[in-house]
Amino acid sequence: MNQHKNLGRNVVVIDGMRTPFLKAGTDYSDLMGYQLGAMAIKGLLEKTGVDKNDIDRLVMGTTVHQMATSNVARECLLAAGLPDKIPANTVTMACISANMAISTAADLIRLGHADVVIAGGTDSVSDTPIGFKKKMRKKLFRAQKLKTTMDMIKFALGLRPSDFAPERPSITEFSTGLTMGQDCDRLAARIGVTREEQDSFAARSHQLSALAAESGLLDAEIVPAEIPPKFKAVSKDNGVRGNTTTEKLAKLRPAFYKKHGTITAGNASFLTDGAAVVLLMSEEKAKELGIQPKAKIRHYTFTAHDPKTDLLLGPAFAIPKVLQEEGLSLEDMDVIELHEAFAAQVLSVIKCLESDEFGTQHLGLPGKFGEVPLEKLNRWGGSLSLGHPFGATGARLVTTAANRLHEENGQLAILAACAGGAHGHAMILERM
Repeated sequence: MNQHKNLGRNVVVIDGMRTPFLKAGTDYSDLMGYQLGAMAIKGLLEKTGVDKNDIDRLVMGTTVHQMATSNVARECLLAAGLPDKIPANTVTMACISANMAISTAADLIRLGHADVVIAGGTDSVSDTPIGFKKKMRKKLFRAQKLKTTMDMIKFALGLRPSDFAPERPSITEFSTGLTMGQDCDRLAARIGVTREEQDSFAARSHQLSALAAESGLLDAEIVPAEIPPKFKAVSKDNGVRGNTTTEKLAKLRPAFYKKHGTITAGNASFLTDGAAVVLLMSEEKAKELGIQPKAKIRHYTFTAHDPKTDLLLGPAFAIPKVLQEEGLSLEDMDVIELHEAFAAQVLSVIKCLESDEFGTQHLGLPGKFGEVPLEKLNRWGGSLSLGHPFGATGARLVTTAANRLHEENGQLAILAACAGGAHGHAMILERM
C-alpha cells in the first residue's frame, strides 16, 4: 500500500482490550484459544458500549492452530455471544498475525465493505497440538481402511514402540531448520549486540512493565479473566518481574549455543497464552454513533526478506518504508512500540536503523535512516516482560500505542514487529 494508493475512507481505532498475558502452563492451561479470544471480545464490547448488532465483521489472527477450531475467529465470535449472522475469519502470519488481522479489517473498512470490525488475535501455547511422527501418521491414515478383525490384528502387530513417540513442537523456521533463538544468537553476533546490552534492555522491560502496572496504566487495556470451573479471577500479567536487574540476568546460562551464545531465558520472551482485540470503525460511522476514537490508522506496511539472514530484522525494513511513504521520520514519532521477541532482536533493529552501512546497502540511502530514542520506546514495557501470545501481540501494540499517545500527549505513534519467514510490519497511528 503506497502513499498514492492510500485511498478510501479513514479508519479509526476506538479502543482495545486484552486478557492478562500468562506464562504457558499456568492459569490458562485448561483453556483453548477461542475461550481467551471470547474473553477479550466481551471485555472490549463492555468497555466501549458498542451494540454488538452494529458489528459487521470479526477478523482474528492465530499461530497455534487446532483442528477442532480451525476457524478460531468464528468460535471466538460465537463464544462471545455475538450474533451468528456476523462473518468471522482467521488469518495467520506468525508473530504478526494480529497485525495482519487489523490491517485486513482496516482494508475492509477503507474500501467500504464494512463500517465496524473487531480485529486481533488469540493463542494458547498451553494447548499446542502434539501429534505422531510422519511414519506413524501414515500408518494411522491407512488404518482407516481396515475392515476385518484380522486386518486390525495385523495392523496392531506391525506397530513398534518407536511409533508412539510424540513429535514435539518446536519454534523452528521450516526453511532454515533453526530455532528463532539460534537465529537471534547468530544475529546478535553479526550485528555486535553484547550480552550486557541484552540483559540491560530485558531488565528495563521488566522494570517499566512493573511500573506501568503499579501506576494503573495497564488497567485500561486489560479485562480480568474468569477461569472456569471455579471462575478464578485473574487480572494481572504473571510474567513481569519488577525486581529484575542486569546483574541478576547476567547469572543465567545461554539457552541455545551453550559455549558462546548470548540469548538466555531472561533476555528472550517466554511462551505465553493470551488474546487481544481492537475495535475499528470508519471515521464517518464513529461520528454517526457519537463515539470518540482514540487514533486514526494513518498508514501500514508489510515486508519480507531472506530468512537465512534477515529473519528477525523485519522492523528495520518496515519502519523506513512506512515512514518514507508518509514523508515522515523517526523524529516525528512521539510514541514508538516495538515487539520484543528477544532483547537482541530489538537492539539489532535499532543498530541497523542507526547504521550508515545498513542504510546504504539495504535501504538505498546515503547514510543511516535515523535514531531510535529510548525515552520514546516501549515506555510501558514490552513482550520480554508482558509476554508474547504469538497471534495476539499485534493488537496489544496497537492498543498500547493509542493509549500512550493520550497519556503522553503525543500526536504520532509507530509500532512494528518481526515474524517468522523474515516478515516485518509497521503501522503509523495518529491521535484523535
